[in-house]
Amino acid sequence: MPRPLIISTDPGVDDAVALVLALRSPEVDVRAVVATFGNVGLDATLPNAGRLLALAGRPDVPLGVGAARPLVHRREQRAGHVHGSDGLGGRAAALPEPVAPVAGSGVALMARVLEEATEPVTIASIGPLTDTAILLAARPDLAGRIERVVVMGGAIGGGNVTAAAEFNVHADPEAAHRVLAQDPGAGSVPVALVPLGTTLGCAAGPEWVAALGDADPVGAELAAMIAPYMRFYRGRYGRDAVALHDATALLECVAPGSLAPTPTALTVETGFGPARGATVPAEPGTRPVDVLSAPDVPAVLDAALARLTARR
Repeated sequence: MPRPLIISTDPGVDDAVALVLALRSPEVDVRAVVATFGNVGLDATLPNAGRLLALAGRPDVPLGVGAARPLVHRREQRAGHVHGSDGLGGRAAALPEPVAPVAGSGVALMARVLEEATEPVTIASIGPLTDTAILLAARPDLAGRIERVVVMGGAIGGGNVTAAAEFNVHADPEAAHRVLAQDPGAGSVPVALVPLGTTLGCAAGPEWVAALGDADPVGAELAAMIAPYMRFYRGRYGRDAVALHDATALLECVAPGSLAPTPTALTVETGFGPARGATVPAEPGTRPVDVLSAPDVPAVLDAALARLTARR
């Protein structure tokens, strides 16, 4: 039976690829998508998520309205220079009309899915962790219904927003701290972290993108979104390949064991110095998270492409 899955996301080109991967994977049943601020503002990420559900032919998946800002401190940084001002590489206007969001908050939708589930639910948190942190704080009674939270974020050894911090964690360090640095015991949940170093290592080249684009009209749209994203990566990293960060994390959700875990106790720097948003070792007594690596990168890329090009 497919495993139930909730996706919290801030589309985002790599989020778009991740969403389609999940929606086309028979191993999971996507019970909700919650859009949050992040790569662009919520005014764009929410319709982007709705457009991607429509593009994938899945208007049946409930869409929730997530956080428009971080838990504590406002943050103006966005990634439009990476993802395009619309968040989808300039392709948002070419996509179908968005699926409308359901009434109420995204956190309420996540809680409802957990309440109604008859088996543990995986939460894929591939944007800022604000909504996931609120859920864990507001509804500790639902912790036992969460199989694990798979987070795309954090940097072990160097960030992409600052020298120390990765974008999703830096977007809301207080929320990331709440999710990653849990006390063990009642109310805590298992967490797996797919950090920046892992996702940068799982970079797709032109042949991979071409195969995606040739698969069908949905793949062609994704490939068109990736094109300007790849130009950014070519200019920044000097190689003809693009890191599909969130798709790597979603692959682990649909095919557990695709990535290798190293249990590590982590916390997040929430001060206002240059280390803000850094993921750093935690004090003893913090529940370890599984920091995931990719021992076999070609297998990860092949498995992701196989699911993206499958028709459901």
